Amino acid sequence: MSVVDALKQRVSTRAFLDKAVPEETLKEIFTNAQLSPSNCNVQPWQTYVVSGAKKDELKDKLVNTLMTGATPNPDFDWVVRYDGIHRDRQFGSANALYSSMGIPREDKQARQMAMVRNWTFFDAPHAVFFTMDKYLNIMGAVDMGIYAQTLSLLLTEYGLSSCMQGALGQFPDPVREVLGLPEERGILFGMSFGYADEAAEVNKTRTDREELSTAVEFLS
Repeated sequence: MSVVDALKQRVSTRAFLDKAVPEETLKEIFTNAQLSPSNCNVQPWQTYVVSGAKKDELKDKLVNTLMTGATPNPDFDWVVRYDGIHRDRQFGSANALYSSMGIPREDKQARQMAMVRNWTFFDAPHAVFFTMDKYLNIMGAVDMGIYAQTLSLLLTEYGLSSCMQGALGQFPDPVREVLGLPEERGILFGMSFGYADEAAEVNKTRTDREELSTAVEFLS
C-alpha cells in the first residue's frame, strides 16, 4: 500500500469488532512507528497500549469519573478556542458525524451519550495513550502529532482502523493511576484502534477537505 492510498483509506472509526490484533502484529507496527521523525531526534513519546483486562479496567475508571460530573483537568492546554473558519469546520465535522448516526441537533442527550463512547474506546479491542514529559510542552506535542500520524498510517497499511481522541487526555488522573505514570509525565491524547465494524452507520461518516488553493501557497 502506498502512502497516498493509506491517506485516502484512513478515516476516524468509531465502531469496532470484538477481535483482538495479534501481539506479534502489534509489536511489528509499533516497532516501525519508532522510525517517526522528531525534533533533534529526542523521540519524546512514551506510548502505552492497553488491551484486554487492563483496557476494561481503565474504561470503567474513566466512565465512573465522567459520571461523577468531574471537570476535565488535562495535563496540557486542551481548551478548545476555535473561531471563524475553524469553528465552521468544527461544526461541519460534528454535523457529518451526528447525521450519520441519525441524531438531530436538538437531541442533546443522544449527543452526550455518543460523546461518552470516547471513554469506552468505541468498543475497540485496543487503545493507545500518547504521553510525554510535561516540560516538553509545544515542541513535544509537535513530535507526538507526527508520531501519532505515522502510527495511524501504519495501522491502515495492516488493515486496521483507528480514531484519534483528544478526549482521552481530558481526565488524566485515572489513566495515571492505572498506567502507573510518574507525576512529571503528561497524557497528551489517545487513540482507539482495531478492526472496523463495516456495518456500523457511524463508520460511514466522511468529512470534507479544503481545496489546495485555500491551504497551500507555492512561491518562487
